Amino acid sequence: MYGGPNISSIYWPNPDHTAFDNGRTTYNSSRVAVLDTEGFFLSSDGLNFKASDWGTRVKRRLTIGYDGNLRMYSLNASTGSWIVSWEAIAVMCDVHGICGQNGMCEYSPSLRCSCAPGYEMTDPQNRNKGCQPQFNKSCSKTEQFDFIKVPHSDCYGFDLTYNQSITFADCEKTCLDSCSCLAFTYKTGTGFCYTKALLFNCYRSSDFLGDNYIKVPKNMETSKQSGLTCNPGIPVVVQGSASMYGMDDGNKSYTTYYVFAAILGAIVLLFIGTSWSFLYSKQNIPKSMEAGYRMVMSQFRMFTYRELREATGKFKEEIGRGASGIVYRGVFEDKRVVAVKKLTNISHSEEEFWAEMNIIGRINHMNLVRMWGFCSEGQHKLLVYEYVENESLDKFIFGDVSTERLLSWSQRFKIALGTARGLAYLHHECLEWVIHCDIKPENILLSRDFEAKIADFGLAKLSKRDSSSFNLAHMRGTMGYMAPEWALNLPINAKVDAYSYGVVLLELVTGSRISSGIAVDGKEVQLTQFVHAVKELLESGDVKDILVDTRLNCHFNPEQVTVMAKLALSCLEERNSRPTMNETVRALLACEDHDNHPAYSW
Repeated sequence: MYGGPNISSIYWPNPDHTAFDNGRTTYNSSRVAVLDTEGFFLSSDGLNFKASDWGTRVKRRLTIGYDGNLRMYSLNASTGSWIVSWEAIAVMCDVHGICGQNGMCEYSPSLRCSCAPGYEMTDPQNRNKGCQPQFNKSCSKTEQFDFIKVPHSDCYGFDLTYNQSITFADCEKTCLDSCSCLAFTYKTGTGFCYTKALLFNCYRSSDFLGDNYIKVPKNMETSKQSGLTCNPGIPVVVQGSASMYGMDDGNKSYTTYYVFAAILGAIVLLFIGTSWSFLYSKQNIPKSMEAGYRMVMSQFRMFTYRELREATGKFKEEIGRGASGIVYRGVFEDKRVVAVKKLTNISHSEEEFWAEMNIIGRINHMNLVRMWGFCSEGQHKLLVYEYVENESLDKFIFGDVSTERLLSWSQRFKIALGTARGLAYLHHECLEWVIHCDIKPENILLSRDFEAKIADFGLAKLSKRDSSSFNLAHMRGTMGYMAPEWALNLPINAKVDAYSYGVVLLELVTGSRISSGIAVDGKEVQLTQFVHAVKELLESGDVKDILVDTRLNCHFNPEQVTVMAKLALSCLEERNSRPTMNETVRALLACEDHDNHPAYSW
């Protein structure tokens, strides 16, 4: 937060977003955070990040600088210098108040502070102190004003008014009619209009799709072309700004900086000392704080083989198995129940395995099984997952399912949507492009509330976002759910997951294992015939007789059935015609609200 005697404004995390949009959680009372020896920062409000040089045997520190940015530094032991290995704010112009009042932050090509038109530097030796007007502000009715355009710029916050879908002329008039208005920001196309009471937190960026218009008297001799005023001969000061803390008196000497630095250093030392005593002496720690500390430390980490062997009772209780390994139930000392997977036939090198774990450990979505950590000791490669209460989806839709366990239509739709959301996150929102390659009911686990949670993601292949496809050394997946491009030896992309999801959708609707119709030689005879029959049903508008699971006794939402069937067919098309998972989520959301009504039968 920028904090001064008269003005304060939050700039990190983004004040326009909710806590969850910013990757945080509001369900937090402990306020505990830990920077561990491997460079992971873990906090009880959900803020987790890691150093770019992640690993042990590196000394690190977290410091908030004079410029308002929080950074992690790593010590280069050979040179004794500190290098930035993580920073909270990548674009320094996002730091509020960095150029002071009436100042404009921009990159040209490095960061510099300029003055808005009609303003001049308060202190030419320190641009962070902002700018002062070159005119006397007057509210006389006889005084006329003009506006000078500063393209691709905005001054965050301190809005007098906000209007949407209005013309530029109306926005300009709104500011002219208000004595308090100093400028307005207008976005062409959308018609967004913001009138400004203060010119603070101003920045200029080609990414901003709007323009700022500075209000100045008409008799001023200010160029309307340049938009900004500056003196290139004066060096830019972007560090050590006392004005960021409300000290605007130009007579104050640089002694203030050193005093402040000494105070800050003392606070840092006090914090470090308190942290060490907190970590290594728990005798006087309140139970609530100790619980918070345990919660933070229970996040993604590396386990020893001995820990997992003891937690699983020497791998006693098997709860599942697949091509990649056997899964055992385990219980830690803090009573947390986990699923421990012993990996088999791992072809990754040690470096590749650690790199993939580093990425998978940061993946977090409500429709993905959360990974708590891993073990890599010689030939022992194990993964530690959250324990999902219910079994996998196949246990609830195939075969002789009891009435109590049979999924209702609303539960099936919820599972279809949750699975699509999880895949959309993997395909479109992760730092790395993650393709599952083995989507099937056995890999869709169900929580106590029947939320879908996709398991076994991330180990098939990780590919950079700038690559449209990749080649795998051998086929992956399960017969019946595998896209044709596997057999045709074509480059693989995220559309293989869309194909598998289409098969799962049909199985959710029908309650039958239609995937088993694919023969061993890979020919999709029975599945193709079934898809053709579904197309005829959709064309006729009749979905009740053949398509929907008869065990539902006609209790389903016909509109949702139609949408799911159409989506399934589009997912089974030639790969360039298949929808992305984002498009699939949007299609399902469009009919989600109908599921809130009581189920009805035909």
